[in-house]
Amino acid sequence: MGAYAYEAPSNLSDAIALLDDHAKEGKRAQILAGGTDLLVQMRSVDNAPRTIIDVKSLEETNRLDIGDEIYIGSAIPSAQLYENEELKNLLPGLIEASDLIGSTQIQGRATMGGNLCNSSPAGDSIPAMIAVGAVCDIAGVSGSRELPVEDFVTGVGTNALSDGELLLGLKIKKPASNSRDAYLRFIPRTEMDIAVAGCGVSVTMDGNQCVEARVAIGAVAPTALLVPEAAAALVGTGLDEAALAAAGEACTNASSPISDKRGTAEYRKKVVAVLCRRATAIAADRARGGN
Repeated sequence: MGAYAYEAPSNLSDAIALLDDHAKEGKRAQILAGGTDLLVQMRSVDNAPRTIIDVKSLEETNRLDIGDEIYIGSAIPSAQLYENEELKNLLPGLIEASDLIGSTQIQGRATMGGNLCNSSPAGDSIPAMIAVGAVCDIAGVSGSRELPVEDFVTGVGTNALSDGELLLGLKIKKPASNSRDAYLRFIPRTEMDIAVAGCGVSVTMDGNQCVEARVAIGAVAPTALLVPEAAAALVGTGLDEAALAAAGEACTNASSPISDKRGTAEYRKKVVAVLCRRATAIAADRARGGN
């Protein structure tokens, strides 16, 4: 392992100052929220020297608000979110996606914010965030800014954070009673595996008709993608087989997967369409008042 320094600022101003100082001096700094990706990477593929800035104690990164707008701090572990019954009712797909990240022990430390900043194409919570319209709350020396999650990840392992910035949390509009989401993935094993394909869907229903939708796919392109064409195929329909098939086809067309030992590109394209159809049906059932 390389040479590391460790800082645990007690407030946001100090955290930003540390990041800014490192950026000005050309020194590497890296945020530690949960650490479930960072610590593994440091022991394997990326052991270059750096300063680790632990943000787990910041008030802002531990903020959890449920009002007209939901706010989820970037340092809140997945296990804590899963134990919140109100969140599970309002955002069932997103919370289920977060609960898929690793084992029970990992979920006690892993965070959705960290999953997003790790920026893996197969990050389970990312398409689920996109589906519910989550917006990143970003802070830095120049002030704060917001960015939709679908614009945050810029490539494999890269994102839109500039030097001196950190992700404080996620803002999500509280869904109406007739709006719910779902997330599904396909993995080769029964648990603790990386998605071969994933799909998050949020729908708003007026009786049996879909009036709003958002569809996002993961693990089938360099980044998770919002698929407006899939949403357009659903809106204005009763989510019959033809509409579901059209949405699935749109997801297939939007994907650009690789072939590897876990699945061919052709296989992933087919699977993501199936996941879209199934996730849409689940989200619609929830929006109508089902479980």
